[in-house]
Amino acid sequence: MFRGTSYHTIDDKGRIILPSRFRDAIPGEEKNIVVTEWQGAIFAYNHDEWAKIEKNALSAKKTPTIQNFIRFFIGGANFITLDKQDRFLIPNDLRKAAGLEKEIVLIGSLTRFEIWSKENLFKEKQKMADLLGHEDNQQEIDEIGI
Repeated sequence: MFRGTSYHTIDDKGRIILPSRFRDAIPGEEKNIVVTEWQGAIFAYNHDEWAKIEKNALSAKKTPTIQNFIRFFIGGANFITLDKQDRFLIPNDLRKAAGLEKEIVLIGSLTRFEIWSKENLFKEKQKMADLLGHEDNQQEIDEIGI
């Protein structure tokens, strides 16, 4: 499971150092992840979790919404191997789509981790604070046991 938040920088080549607690959630000797852009961030999965998404997508009813989701989410995916310094390269098209320039934030989201530009994450947090503060949403969150 991916948990926690880490503040990092992305280098000029688009490389990011993966925190050790995230590396521990990636099985195997050769650390491989799948990255894709979604909702203004990069979503990163280990191969086991990515396989579940593909399996669910294959078995889903092929509505126009699902077909577009597959086209953009799965079609934009890149398979990446960490280097010996535990860095990985975010492809240029994904960096641009997510607005990743220098200061970034890695957030563990259980089955994946997300990579946000610091600026975009701040905006997202403001929107979520307003949304999650509503009583209906709070009741739903309470069901998790918080």
